[in-house]
Amino acid sequence: MAVAGCPDYFLHHPNYQDNVERAAKHRQADLIGPSFQQSTNQNSPSHQEDDVDLEALMNDMNSSFESLYTSCSVQTESIPLLHNGQPQRPAAYHTHAQSTSPHHRLRRSQPMHILAVRLQEEEQQYRTSSLPAIPNPFPELCSPASSPTLSSGSLPQCQPSGKYIIKIFSEDGMGKVVEIPADMTARDLCQFLVYKNHCVDDNSWALVEHHPSLGLERCLEDHDLVVQVQTSMTSESKFLFRKNYAKYEFFKNPLNFFPEQMVAWCQEANGTIPPAQLLQNFLNSSSCPEIQGYLYVKEMGRKSWKKLYVFLRRSGLYFSTKGTSKEPRHLQLIADLDDSNVFTVITGRKLHNAPTDFEFCIKPNKVRNEVKELRMLCAEDEQSRTCWMTAFRLFKYGILLYQNYKIPQQRKTLLSHFSAPVRSVSENSLVAMDFSGRIGRVIDNPVEAQSAAMEEGHAWRKRSQRMKSLGIPSPLHPSSLSGVIHRTQLWFHGRISREESHKMIHQQGRVDGMFLLRDSQSNPKAFVLTLCHHQKMKHFQILPCEEDGQMFLSLDDGATKFTDLIQLVEFYTLNRGVLPCKLKHPCTTVAL
Repeated sequence: MAVAGCPDYFLHHPNYQDNVERAAKHRQADLIGPSFQQSTNQNSPSHQEDDVDLEALMNDMNSSFESLYTSCSVQTESIPLLHNGQPQRPAAYHTHAQSTSPHHRLRRSQPMHILAVRLQEEEQQYRTSSLPAIPNPFPELCSPASSPTLSSGSLPQCQPSGKYIIKIFSEDGMGKVVEIPADMTARDLCQFLVYKNHCVDDNSWALVEHHPSLGLERCLEDHDLVVQVQTSMTSESKFLFRKNYAKYEFFKNPLNFFPEQMVAWCQEANGTIPPAQLLQNFLNSSSCPEIQGYLYVKEMGRKSWKKLYVFLRRSGLYFSTKGTSKEPRHLQLIADLDDSNVFTVITGRKLHNAPTDFEFCIKPNKVRNEVKELRMLCAEDEQSRTCWMTAFRLFKYGILLYQNYKIPQQRKTLLSHFSAPVRSVSENSLVAMDFSGRIGRVIDNPVEAQSAAMEEGHAWRKRSQRMKSLGIPSPLHPSSLSGVIHRTQLWFHGRISREESHKMIHQQGRVDGMFLLRDSQSNPKAFVLTLCHHQKMKHFQILPCEEDGQMFLSLDDGATKFTDLIQLVEFYTLNRGVLPCKLKHPCTTVAL
């Protein structure tokens, strides 16, 4: 027999059935009336004992109920909601219930309104949990950490897939449309363009993000997804394909990129820091290097600039509100590193009225064409700007940059094991030969070999003079092929100004040995060699000189003569001579 209003777990109490029967008799006695009770009492002398026992049993049953309620409340104390969706009553409720009458104690479970939404959620949860696990027919689409079975909420977030159209521009303004997958990186796209355009693969090609309306550009990192970068660009923005020798140059010569007066760690050490230790300090995420120095900072929404003492850390870029103080209460955040990228400003004086030509910018990734959201900064010189921008990249990407730097070298080493051996052509493998007789012989005597070389040189000049007297163009004559063959070389750029040569070298990286040749604007018969050394531009004039009726080219006032510019470039590529460094990286432009 079940009693309405009582919870189900009361039915399992050991004295429950006896208590219910006695309570039913007691109610029946109340319904019959007092006259019936008197007759009953007379016939049953033990009625008083039964009445007393009934009251004791009721008290015992109520105390049992209270103990059950207390035990249930302890077990369900950590559960915020019951199965019917109602909040659990606090412990004070049970204390209050103990002081109420037995009649009220039996009416603890009341009808409650159950929300339909709660029922639907529980029903959906029951259906989902009751379904068996379905094997995934495409396990390769799931992430490595996920299970190969499909369940609710187990599908990973898929990246964009399919093909995308990208337009790439070269230095001459010509564009080329390519179709790439969504997961193609900047390195892979550069390799593709090098292969398609038959360029020399020297691991110095880069993809540049260019914003003409903002006057900003930056070199994409090798691991950047091209399609993802394109989503943050406007319709006027474009990608440029060109050389960038300075992309990882700081791994080779770190002291040229990080002056000791700008690195706080070097100043605290009070000594010269080894280059390897300097780089390790930047790449180690547990270390706390810091770049410090004065910068011109443009105020947000204004045209004015302020000179502030700035600190660059892993957590962001800060400036001190009190001189050069590093105390946290004096530092104010300028820009965050995680959600931003550093750009070079190419038209700083014209667009932003910059105090110097060495301006750079920190652009948040969410900003498209809003100039007010850009953090414009200006350094005193080129070395300082390079230090700030390089440190920004190291703090943001860390060891990932070093991995990008090592990948081409590892690939080159791997391919060298499978490539065919190439015969080495060097000075040690060449010997002097004498073909004056019927058969050739090897000249073993060094003195005889030197005299034979001098005789060959004089014979060449005599043959050239004889051809000139007969009216036949000489290979050494300026009007011949040797006078114009240099114009086919990639390092020769014709009649460009000094400012244009500076801009081209700056775009492809201010590294030692970067050079180009151009026509002289002051002397129509001369040429100019523009060379980068210690991030500074130097110009050397190449003048024509005459000897024995022959025209030569010389860079050192006739001490070393060359028949053409190709021979001059080859010589200074192997020998420094009067130059501050050897010619290493030609500044080239490639048409797509």
